[in-house]
Amino acid sequence: MNFIFLITGILLVFVVAFSVSNNRKQIQYKRILIMLAVQIILVYFMMNTSIGLIAITKIGVFFEKIMAIADSGIQFVFGGMVNEGAITFFFVALLPLVFMSVLIGILNYIKVLPFVIKYIGLVLSKITGMGKLESYFAVSTAALGQPEVFLTIIKQIPLLSPKRLYTICTSAMSAVSMAMVGAYMTMLEPKYVVTAVVLNIFSALIVANIINPYDLDDNEDLIQIEENERVPFFQMVGESVMDGFKIVIIVAAMLLGFISLMELINVIFLGVFHVSFQTVIGYIFAPIAFLIGVPWAEAVQAGGIMATKLVTNEFVAMLNFGEISNHLSDKTVAIVSVYLVSFANFGTVGIVSGSIKSISEKQGSYVAKFSLKLLLGATLASVISATIMGIFM
Repeated sequence: MNFIFLITGILLVFVVAFSVSNNRKQIQYKRILIMLAVQIILVYFMMNTSIGLIAITKIGVFFEKIMAIADSGIQFVFGGMVNEGAITFFFVALLPLVFMSVLIGILNYIKVLPFVIKYIGLVLSKITGMGKLESYFAVSTAALGQPEVFLTIIKQIPLLSPKRLYTICTSAMSAVSMAMVGAYMTMLEPKYVVTAVVLNIFSALIVANIINPYDLDDNEDLIQIEENERVPFFQMVGESVMDGFKIVIIVAAMLLGFISLMELINVIFLGVFHVSFQTVIGYIFAPIAFLIGVPWAEAVQAGGIMATKLVTNEFVAMLNFGEISNHLSDKTVAIVSVYLVSFANFGTVGIVSGSIKSISEKQGSYVAKFSLKLLLGATLASVISATIMGIFM
């Protein structure tokens, strides 16, 4: 049955594959099959082998320790503001992002992160058959996040074709930054977060191969990574602190606005139609949830969470999911958890478009034109990742 769900989920993506020209289909499908095989092998290794389970557990413990270290600074500054034993999302999930930003800044400064990204990207390029730039970007966006990741290829963005631009933007929306992983682990099981991060790298490239195929000459496939001007170490730390705090404030403001807006819409729907808005969108998304492996009895609840993520953001959806996850099966929790770990929502389309436009007005206009296609691609990438996860549950 799980295999049937996998095939069905992939068919959701292949529905949009008819635009692929015949002379390219064989190469594109070969790449897709290779990437799907790699995903299945990776998830099997992580979920069904003792080594994989130990590795995921260790990663989860590592991030727990990082969050605990971050808490020491939070307690020094804000200690006493929260009642003992109380859990406040701002303090537990958001403020640690400041410390995570500092760690990423240090790893960048000492050239560890660029080294890892470059060579993992080269290996990924060999596996996927995609361009070196696309593979580098897929890995770097999972480490750095956006919009910062676009600055690493700032000189190449104005030179990219619309098709290559679509691929890197899809990767940016499908992956999540390392700084966010710790926050997600406070709301979802760490093993699902880690698995989703790995799967989404391949899922974004699979979608790009299907709905956005192209060929590259070797002389086109050059990586020119932009290096920031070297600054004193403690200046870099200070800038990383401020960058992290900006992320915290932006996410907090988005949550304030979106959660309040969702509550207003729910009140209106309850008053007029005697049913909540989330229930309505749950019924709309229920068939999709069922096709990717969610049991039909839980499809409406799962569909509501999936739709919430699309129209608001992943944080709002994760918070809502936390309220109902104890009443859902392990299979549904796994599938929905993996689906939620990405930036695929309407708000992120604006962030990506604005980031590109700040670098190149012309390229920003291209992104704005295919914004809905970009959202479709990133959402389908989440669908593929969630479906793959469902096979092993």
